[in-house]
Amino acid sequence: MVWKRKCGCHLRWLAILLQFFLLAQCAASRWQRIHKNESADEMYYPPVQLHDLDDHVVLDNGILNVTLSTPEGMITGITYNGVDNLLEYEYEENNRGYWDLVWSNSDHPKDIFDKLDGTNLFVIREDDEQVELSFVRTWDSSKSGLPLNIDKRFIMLRGCSGFYSYGIFERLEGWPDFRTSQGRIVFKLQHNLFQYMAISDDRQRIMPTSEDRNNSQVLDYPEAVLLTNPSNSFLRGEVDDKYQYSSDNKDSRVHGWISSDPPLGFWMITPSNEFKTAGPVKQDLTSHAGPITLSMFFSTHYAGLPLILEFHDGEPWKKVFGPVFIYLNSVSVGEDPLALWPDAKEQMLIETERWPYDFPMSDDFPYAKQRGRVSGRLLVRDSYISEGLMIASSAYIGLAPPGDPGSWQRENKGYQFWTQSDARGYFIINDIRPGNYNLYAWVPGFIGDYKYNYQINIKPRSKIRLRNLVYDPPRNGPTLWEIGIPDRTAAEFFVPDPNPTLMNQLYTVQPDKYRQYGLWDRYTDLYPDQDLVYEVESSIYQTDWYFAHVNRNIGNKTYIPTTWTVLFNLTDVDHSANYTLQLALASANDAELQVRINEEEVETPHFTTGLIGKDNAIARHGIHGLYWLYSVGIRGSLLFSSTNIIFLTQSRGSSPWRGIMYDYIRLEAPSSNIQT
Repeated sequence: MVWKRKCGCHLRWLAILLQFFLLAQCAASRWQRIHKNESADEMYYPPVQLHDLDDHVVLDNGILNVTLSTPEGMITGITYNGVDNLLEYEYEENNRGYWDLVWSNSDHPKDIFDKLDGTNLFVIREDDEQVELSFVRTWDSSKSGLPLNIDKRFIMLRGCSGFYSYGIFERLEGWPDFRTSQGRIVFKLQHNLFQYMAISDDRQRIMPTSEDRNNSQVLDYPEAVLLTNPSNSFLRGEVDDKYQYSSDNKDSRVHGWISSDPPLGFWMITPSNEFKTAGPVKQDLTSHAGPITLSMFFSTHYAGLPLILEFHDGEPWKKVFGPVFIYLNSVSVGEDPLALWPDAKEQMLIETERWPYDFPMSDDFPYAKQRGRVSGRLLVRDSYISEGLMIASSAYIGLAPPGDPGSWQRENKGYQFWTQSDARGYFIINDIRPGNYNLYAWVPGFIGDYKYNYQINIKPRSKIRLRNLVYDPPRNGPTLWEIGIPDRTAAEFFVPDPNPTLMNQLYTVQPDKYRQYGLWDRYTDLYPDQDLVYEVESSIYQTDWYFAHVNRNIGNKTYIPTTWTVLFNLTDVDHSANYTLQLALASANDAELQVRINEEEVETPHFTTGLIGKDNAIARHGIHGLYWLYSVGIRGSLLFSSTNIIFLTQSRGSSPWRGIMYDYIRLEAPSSNIQT
């Protein structure tokens, strides 16, 4: 049985007496065995204490203590459940638990890895209920370096089995240009304790250690290795790659590690994604071999250059990242350590319900009463599918800084607030920070992006109720044929089995086997001489359309472009009208998609995307990156009243990872032609 410690609210005296009674009746409970001298009610937990050492401070609430270096603010030790330090104490003190930022500027064009050492420590609050520490570094205009003010905060609450961390980054008007590609908080755990990792209900496994990886065979890039002599023989012959454990932001609320001896868990809980960039389907790293656990606040992973934060011409900026919650739990010796995972999930729900927190002391973090709400209903109008309005059920609806439709997926400096509509299309977005926003949406089953025509100004306590919103997805005529499902991923298409010598056993039984290593070369195995041919009338996209349009390996690490062929029949072509090919792409990486109609050898394509994309989703085992939509007009004079061919060429070779993933393809007849 897992003991829950719900941080914060005090119980009433009646609950206190009840707890005393229960404890008396259950003296063998796990919590009482570990904390024999503590009361069960939060009012009777030991007070939070701050211990000031020569060059460290210790946060201690009787359940755990956290040691931080001063004034740097590096997390050097975490003591819990009888273990002196959950972190890898063999590492240097600044390489155990830390914030970091990757940045560059004109003076330092190469990336600089900055662990954001503080230069001053301020005690923001210190009492029996809470201690909040602030490790500050202020930019000095007389010196070079990262032109940001850094404020790293750490909070410990009474009776709380964990601690919180958040950061405030600020640059003032007139400060020098710079760019940053990554910001995160990192924990490197004891390798001899934490060997079992859990990302989700179906993504859990025993993991290799850093030493296992160091003794392995490096594959096509350093992050991917073949485990040749791991300490656990069960892992021998498997591929390990940290990108195999990435998740969409919307699915990455809790992840971490389990130790079996002693049985305890270390979890990263993210109660809100409002401070993360690029919306709910932005993918990023979670936990991976090391053992390492992360909270990625922003990065270019699965998106590329658009998500680099660039500051020019003295642009001011300020943003709060977090708080995130580092949660620790345990069970008694002899109990199943895997019970720690459902407990961590429940704690995640508790933390999510409590958001926005009411205890951070920074004025830059607004409490619930300082925030607003937007509600409404989203409908879809597509007369070629239905004469009436359709309900936009399970639509993703969010507020993000003002921009063009779909700009939210490349937005990287502000806050975003997302929800999903219910079965009737209704939605409520709660706890929105004050500011000006656009309302955006996208609807599974329909292409394109919705944007509400007016900016929305959120003020404290505002409750804005919008009328029925109607989305008109791109459409120029009735559907003649379609390939795939418009859901912004390539998940519905054919994903091959991996090379049997390059497998991660976790994904042999999971539906997301696209996370297996090396699938880019499996295309060549399946199509060694001729490329994919898809016959609209007889082919099935689930088995006949490869999930990624990649290059062919012709040996000696040489990769050449490939051309896919789509065959279809038309009758009664209107040669004087225009047809439309809707091309929705789920990913693009250093790619160029060229479209030719009925003539493969013509030098100038009918349409080209030009060079697009830097999301690297093919190499990093993603099923999508950034979304791209192209509406390609086709003159009826180019089509035949018989068999037609569309040639789709990914024209950029030289690399196994230059390519695209299709989300959905649809050919539309002219609007005057209602034949389908």
